[in-house]
Amino acid sequence: MNLALDIAGIPVSPDHYIGGQRVASSESFEIFSPIDMKPLGRIAQGLHAHVDAAIQAAQRAFPAWAALSAQERHTHLMRFAAEIERRADALCIVESNDAGVLHSRMRHGVAPRAVQNIAFFAEHALTLQDQRIETEQATHFVRHDPAGVVAIITPWNAPLMLTTWKLGPALAAGNTVVVKPPEWAPLTCSLLADAAHAAGLPPGVLNVVQGTGAVTGQRLVSDPRLARISFTGSVPTARAIAQAAGANLVPVSLELGGKSPFIVLADADLDNASRTAALMYRNAGQVCLAGTRLLVHERVAGDFTQRLREQVQQLNIGDPRHDATEIGPIIHPRQMNRIQGFVDRAIAAGATCLWGGQRHAFGPLYYQPTLLTNVKQDSEVVQNEVFGPVLTLQTFASDDEAITLANGTDYGLGGICYGETAHATAVAERVHTGFIWVNSFGIRDLAAPFGGCKRSGIGREGGDWSFEFFCDVKDVVVPKKPFRASFAHR
Repeated sequence: MNLALDIAGIPVSPDHYIGGQRVASSESFEIFSPIDMKPLGRIAQGLHAHVDAAIQAAQRAFPAWAALSAQERHTHLMRFAAEIERRADALCIVESNDAGVLHSRMRHGVAPRAVQNIAFFAEHALTLQDQRIETEQATHFVRHDPAGVVAIITPWNAPLMLTTWKLGPALAAGNTVVVKPPEWAPLTCSLLADAAHAAGLPPGVLNVVQGTGAVTGQRLVSDPRLARISFTGSVPTARAIAQAAGANLVPVSLELGGKSPFIVLADADLDNASRTAALMYRNAGQVCLAGTRLLVHERVAGDFTQRLREQVQQLNIGDPRHDATEIGPIIHPRQMNRIQGFVDRAIAAGATCLWGGQRHAFGPLYYQPTLLTNVKQDSEVVQNEVFGPVLTLQTFASDDEAITLANGTDYGLGGICYGETAHATAVAERVHTGFIWVNSFGIRDLAAPFGGCKRSGIGREGGDWSFEFFCDVKDVVVPKKPFRASFAHR
């Protein structure tokens, strides 16, 4: 066992968590804080032996965990949720240092949501076995049986929220889990393992194996012993996961990138629309839900753009640990170079940069909020996810043209539409996307479906939809009259 890392005075284990114990590795990799690029320490690299040990531990734990009633698992998970809540301050501080996420956002939004992710699905599981279908011939009892060992792979932009979002239903359904945290921001997943241990979660029910995608991730998703793989991240990684899972016919849930339209109709409240549009820069634009393609009616485009400029000029860029900060750092130099490359190529192709377009003076991983206009629909910056504080603006003259532009990419995760409510709702219904907000942004409920269309993913998460994925749904058929076997029955 290696010594704990000291993250702003909070000890965090750099080792894996397998079968209820901390497990070291002969190999490790260094992580650093995007705030100032100072090293945070070295993290255990998950080798083939660690992945194998984690899956074996999950397999051993599965029969007993699956045999528990939903109420018994509920008791375990509510203790787990309480331990997460007890560690909320530490989780906020560590993730802010590790991933550069705004500490204020962690404290007021993410940490409470992480607790709710576990508690909600523990409660929701209590209703799963109550479903029945009555027909003239029989009663059909619809069961949601645990699937087995589940692999959960989460991204670096929201590791705590998205890990608990998947853990809640996976565990509540009776599965055992192997988590592969993001290699650029793994530390809050290590703290989640501590919370599970303190809550008395049986050994092997939750395992955490850290490592790179190329080594640890590839070995994990290729294992035929898995029953499910749940992934949130990029399209290229999803393709590799789907290919590996397909060889073993392992079902996958993929929540991928977005290139969401932000439609501003001529009858929109431009003050509200511009304030919401400025929110697309939060978390330095590293948000899959962001409406990064501003589609604005030509009659109000100038007025809207001016109001948005005024909003952006008020944004505070700086250290995410300070409450006044509204835009923090980019996660990694590789991502920074990717963002700058998109902007440079767009400008070279004829785009106009109304503001931003370069690194911010605050530090090496800070980027200015950027708006590009005069962009073509088929251009790279319009068609591909930048995942940084870069928005594009296009104009339209009619609702039909707005819909054509909105649906004119290979993505379909989210969307936003501002306008008179009935008008905006009618337009929103024609956008090909997994969800869309009308005159709002970010309203979510754990009971509602979440997921994307086209290249933005496969499947839905939330409420019953999560359990449809993490369970084997079984129909137990009990006839109402004595059954007499006959070759006439098919």
